[in-house]
Amino acid sequence: MNGYERIQAAMRGGQPDRVPVMLHNFMPAAREAGFSQREFGTDPEKAAQAFIQAAEKYDLDGIIMDLDTATIAGALGVPVDFPDDAPARCERGLLKSLADLDALDVPNVGRNEHLQVWLETMRLLKAHFGNEKYLRGSVDQAPFSMASMLRTPAEWLYDLMDDEQIEPAHRLLDYCTQASCQFIRLMAGAGAHMVATGDSPAGPDMISPAMYREFARPYEDRLAECAHACGMPYLLHICGNTTAILDQFVGRRLDAVELDYKTDMRRVHETLKNSGVAFWGNIDPSGVLARGTPETVHRETIRLIEQFAGTPRFVLNSGCALPSAVPEENIRTFLSAAGRTVAC
Repeated sequence: MNGYERIQAAMRGGQPDRVPVMLHNFMPAAREAGFSQREFGTDPEKAAQAFIQAAEKYDLDGIIMDLDTATIAGALGVPVDFPDDAPARCERGLLKSLADLDALDVPNVGRNEHLQVWLETMRLLKAHFGNEKYLRGSVDQAPFSMASMLRTPAEWLYDLMDDEQIEPAHRLLDYCTQASCQFIRLMAGAGAHMVATGDSPAGPDMISPAMYREFARPYEDRLAECAHACGMPYLLHICGNTTAILDQFVGRRLDAVELDYKTDMRRVHETLKNSGVAFWGNIDPSGVLARGTPETVHRETIRLIEQFAGTPRFVLNSGCALPSAVPEENIRTFLSAAGRTVAC
């Protein structure tokens, strides 16, 4: 099996010939290629070069094509900063109140120059790898997370606690869903094998399970439906401890979830093992892979692989984006624990 076939098998519940391995490594990939985050995030040739170099150097089964978490917000008008040493980030919110939503133009994210960098990067990766390595196209943030960027996280949460703001809050979520679906369709056209969005502000570390069910879940499901209409599976990523909403990942249109290391892995396995939902993850990217010893990396990787040994729908990965300074020795130890021997 090649990497694409290996991950396809895992996603469909087949039996890969070995544990599929991915890494959410866009920041260390840029550093290893000698590019600043600004260069990497604004030049598709450099971004593709960095991803290709890392995938081939470490014999990864695929690429998580990601540049930052501010792109759709920027395409909708949120001011975005591009620092040299960090991914692009939102400078401030756009909407002073939910009433300002009525003044926004109909979403048309494809005309945004920075979003086009994502698409061209994916096109270059698809031209290089074809169906040799699995290409996961991040399409930035899910609607709840995006709404928090348009309003700022604090103001957004205040909105949701005001009964008079519930109807306009849902209109903002619908607006953000339209934007995300546009990005999904564009990423499909660029050659991605699957798409993924992040919705970390919707996790239990920020809102209650009941609020997740009302304000995040329906809009995530619409993204999954949009991806399926484009012929692609959909993965949902949420940071923090998601144990309290694990039951809400079952019986939906989700194809895969990627959850933080803080979530109870025993519960994840028990909840997902017969659900048809694949699990991606979830080694601690900072505490283990970036700052841990090789012995810690090996122990935690083996522990996770053994936890999911009887579950074919499993892709080994970091639980979230790796910091740029993750030691190469730790990456090689992670791969070795998964049965990979990568030449230096």
